[in-house]
Amino acid sequence: MPVSPASAPASAQPAPAQSGVVPAGRAEPPPAPASIAAEPVTASAAQAPSAAYVAPASQEVAPSAAPSAPPQPESQPATPAKTSWLSRLKQGLSRTGQSIGGLFIGVKVDENLFEELESALIMADAGLEATEKLLTALRARVKKDRIEDPAKVRDALRELLADHLRPLERRFDVTRAKPLVVMIAGVNGAGKTTSIGKLAYTFQQQGASVLLAAGDTFRAAAREQLMQWGARNNVTVIAQDGGDPAAVAFDAVNAGRARGASVVMVDTAGRLPTQLHLMEELKKIRRVIGKADGNAPHEVLLVIDGNTGQNALAQIRAFDAAINLTGLVVTKLDGTAKGGTLAAVAAGSQGVRPVPVYWIGVGEGLEDLQPFVADEFASALLSSGQ
Repeated sequence: MPVSPASAPASAQPAPAQSGVVPAGRAEPPPAPASIAAEPVTASAAQAPSAAYVAPASQEVAPSAAPSAPPQPESQPATPAKTSWLSRLKQGLSRTGQSIGGLFIGVKVDENLFEELESALIMADAGLEATEKLLTALRARVKKDRIEDPAKVRDALRELLADHLRPLERRFDVTRAKPLVVMIAGVNGAGKTTSIGKLAYTFQQQGASVLLAAGDTFRAAAREQLMQWGARNNVTVIAQDGGDPAAVAFDAVNAGRARGASVVMVDTAGRLPTQLHLMEELKKIRRVIGKADGNAPHEVLLVIDGNTGQNALAQIRAFDAAINLTGLVVTKLDGTAKGGTLAAVAAGSQGVRPVPVYWIGVGEGLEDLQPFVADEFASALLSSGQ
């Protein structure tokens, strides 16, 4: 674990940015300011707050003197690296690829094929709505073009699936606000904090400076985990030893503005949609962020485990109702993921709003979180694992 350099001792932490004052007419005053862990120190700003929590030196993150610079030089990903990532995506979705793509080998193009496809798509968690839509369009395409080659039927289905998924494909604009405040939610075990670390790396590779807020104050090791990611990415982490997560979020937004950060990402405690009191806490965090910045949060992301299948729809619906999601991050597609859930999301199955999918993950590495591209995902989903 990196420790603070001699030029920035742990005792020389700067005072937190002023949190501002909410007018007396506000029903919900701003929470008490959180302490700051692992902040960059300059000779003019070094000042020890009287009652602030200071993390032990072994847990401190020591950003460089120029935190806006990415930890590694920017470079365009090499073609072999992209190819490797696509191969891992295909391998991760091989369970579905084999069950669907394998149906087109050595068969006749008839109604039996369509029935087999219907069963395979439903088993892959695509849902009834998406399955019916895709097969209706595929039947029409086969009839219109008089397709008799099963391989060409598979190509047609790949095109139709990509078109179906394309409304979920959206570029994440990191420059549309400064700081861009991103609130991140998810259930325990979905990979939320790990995804935040990977996103910090991604944003830095785009030339953005990043500040993290350790708003998961319910899980004992969550703050330490986020600080480890901060150290790994060489970014500042705003933290508090227990207490109100809304306070951490409030101070992080103010600190991000004062420091000129490009992106402020707020981690929140993992929780199930059925834990209503904790969902209310999420709503509170969102409101308090809005008090620190009237236009924030600019993005509200939900991290979902790609292996949860149709349960992901219930998560999206519940979190969207509580905090108005703007995007999804789908993780763990390198496991036994079926992958068809995104087709169900695109179809609006079970009353789910088609929330954009910004990123998908296929591994533990920093570069294993990649933008969602409908064509690539559809190809992987029908790849037969090859």
